[in-house]
Amino acid sequence: MSVPTAFRRRYGASPLHLLLVLVSFTLAVYAGLRLFEGDTLGVAVWFVGAALLHDLVLLPLYSLTDRAAQALFVARGPDDGRTAPRVSLNHVRVPAFVSGVLLLVWWPLVFRQVGHYTAATALPADGFLGRWLLITATLFAASAVVLVVRTWRWNRPQRQAHSATK
Repeated sequence: MSVPTAFRRRYGASPLHLLLVLVSFTLAVYAGLRLFEGDTLGVAVWFVGAALLHDLVLLPLYSLTDRAAQALFVARGPDDGRTAPRVSLNHVRVPAFVSGVLLLVWWPLVFRQVGHYTAATALPADGFLGRWLLITATLFAASAVVLVVRTWRWNRPQRQAHSATK
């Protein structure tokens, strides 16, 4: 048995994968050390606060929202009465997730909560709300187009079979 095959069997992936993982961990440690050079207490408080905000507020909120969406987008099973989630739910989840992440990252600018942005960048701070809404609308529209195309392509054999029987 060759060395790469034995390594892959023991590690589960190629040596290149291990190298890339080690490089990424090294980069993360370097970035963390550089981050803590400044305001160590402020960074630690921000990190703990972000974890608590996510676990205590955001996770229950988007879990509840997903449960509500699942209740709206269910299909009845064949004859047993059980429900199964529709694939179309993912066409709502993905654009909502991307839009939410964009809002989470850019919310100070979207809601005009950063007064020093123009002074620091010499760029106008207006327009972020409109752009975010446009991006959100585009994401949902693109997802709807993909859903319509997928549904049409999936139903095409059924339509062809139906027209062949006439």
